[in-house]
Amino acid sequence: MAALVALILILAIFGGLGFAVHVLWYVLIAAVILWLIGFFVGGVEGAGRRTWYGW
Repeated sequence: MAALVALILILAIFGGLGFAVHVLWYVLIAAVILWLIGFFVGGVEGAGRRTWYGW
């Protein structure tokens, strides 16, 4: 019985982890897109001056 409970817990953890990693990919893609937009918009507006990320 303990082995069955342990198996169910392991499957739940790995299943939840897989879902979390899948969601994190979408968060990463959204963050990269927002960064690129900010980079190009800030690069055009901030030519010759320091921007918020220090370049």
